[in-house]
Amino acid sequence: MKKFCKYLLVSPAVCGVILFVNTAAFAGETSSTSEINQPQVLANPDIKGKDQNIGQVTSVSQFSDVQPTDWAFQALQSLVERYGCIAGYPNSTYRGNRALTRYEFAAGLNACLDRVNELIATATGDLVNKQDLATLQKLQEDFSAELATLRGRVDAVEAKTAELEANQFSTTTKLQGQVVAVVSDVLSGNTVNGAEITDENTTLGVRARIELVTSFTGQDTLFTRIQANNILSPNIGTPEGNLFFAGEDGTTNAAIDALYYKFPLGEKTQVIAIANAGAADDLTSTVNLFDGDGAFGALSTFGTRNPIYGQINGAGLGVTHEFSDKLALSLGYLSGTANDPTPNNGLFNGSYGALAQLTVKPSDRISIGLTYINSYNQPLLTGSNAATFQNIAAIQGLPEEEVAFSSNSYGVQASIGITDNIVLGGWAGYTNSQSLKGNGGDVDIWNYAVTLGFPDLGKKGNLAGIIAGMEPKVTSSNLAGLDSDPDTSYHLEAFYQYQLSDNITITPGVIWLTSPDHNNNNDDVVIGALRTTFSF
Repeated sequence: MKKFCKYLLVSPAVCGVILFVNTAAFAGETSSTSEINQPQVLANPDIKGKDQNIGQVTSVSQFSDVQPTDWAFQALQSLVERYGCIAGYPNSTYRGNRALTRYEFAAGLNACLDRVNELIATATGDLVNKQDLATLQKLQEDFSAELATLRGRVDAVEAKTAELEANQFSTTTKLQGQVVAVVSDVLSGNTVNGAEITDENTTLGVRARIELVTSFTGQDTLFTRIQANNILSPNIGTPEGNLFFAGEDGTTNAAIDALYYKFPLGEKTQVIAIANAGAADDLTSTVNLFDGDGAFGALSTFGTRNPIYGQINGAGLGVTHEFSDKLALSLGYLSGTANDPTPNNGLFNGSYGALAQLTVKPSDRISIGLTYINSYNQPLLTGSNAATFQNIAAIQGLPEEEVAFSSNSYGVQASIGITDNIVLGGWAGYTNSQSLKGNGGDVDIWNYAVTLGFPDLGKKGNLAGIIAGMEPKVTSSNLAGLDSDPDTSYHLEAFYQYQLSDNITITPGVIWLTSPDHNNNNDDVVIGALRTTFSF
């Protein structure tokens, strides 16, 4: 039957119905001859039943007993309205549940084939003639060179594609990397907190990262970073002026620096599970044009983001829900001792930071972040004698395991694009820390900054920046061993990030600290740095 339909050029719809009806006719034939059991006829001509004439229909709606919900409705509609190959009873019924005789099938098949022949004749009446074929042949000859060139290019693309598929790194993972090389030195300043600055040698350090970015669904991200870093910030006797890209101890051992998995939870919610080295910028936007994670933007830790973000780091979970394009809420919890099973440590009993931030974007040029962070036993945001709780414990004569500090930090960050090439920004941060053991007491710490950025200055991809502000300052304290800062130190920073190529940027910059450690007795310190970033 299939060969028969193909020989007659019958469409698949007609062929299927004919095959179905033929099978039904032989399988469901009945001997009843009463009027109520007379079947419908698939036929164009008037084939007379026992007491009735059967007429051709032009629309399936003419059948009173055929409903749009019937399983064969679309097939009947196609046969009636497209092929004109269905006839019904004079009383406007189709009686689709009845069997049909062989005579009725033969009549219906003959009518359908007559109609198919008409359609074939009509469809082939406008076929191309010899003149058209000659024109096509001439066009092919005229453009034979171009066709050959195009064929060669397609073959080359196919060969390269096959080679890439055979040698690709992974079907799910992208390999990328970054190298930050830094030359730095103390250009000016001799004494801070009564001690001479001895680390004044010019240094060269490198931070190298290899990153594996994996996606299993196209919407999720498994991020793995391996890092080695031997960059050290100049030791001037205070954490002020620290370089953001500097390591902790100057060792060059490679280790897993960051590991997280991010995935969508619905259309507007993103979840991130962080196993190691998580930070605030993994959980939310820090709303600062100069936050380039040390490889781009600001050179200093202070100029990169509001210092209150330093209260949250480690392993944990984050969720961001976008109510709209203009409003998003981020929640996160990170623990710095998540993998430590010793007493007073672990995921929930050790140091932690819990963040909540509402990010508002009234327009494409304006972003505002309202941040709250609750933390426990995280480093204080102030000078050399109070940089860690361990130092506070030593001052108070407490064993390290008895250190217990709770802090509440509040921040406001803003970025305003005045024009495409001028961006005004800044932030203000406040932290209140309370001692939960020992002699008790609490401390208030403030910081603020104003930033001015010039994107694409001199060339697309360049960025010039100016940062002016006050690094964290103790404005009041009744905590034993930590007094209020007597004076105010200002942080002034300028840099120019030059896009040498798509993969190389060079950033010279200077950091000027007036009265470091908020002490007018200290010499002003100027730090110079030249950063080169290679991305691949």
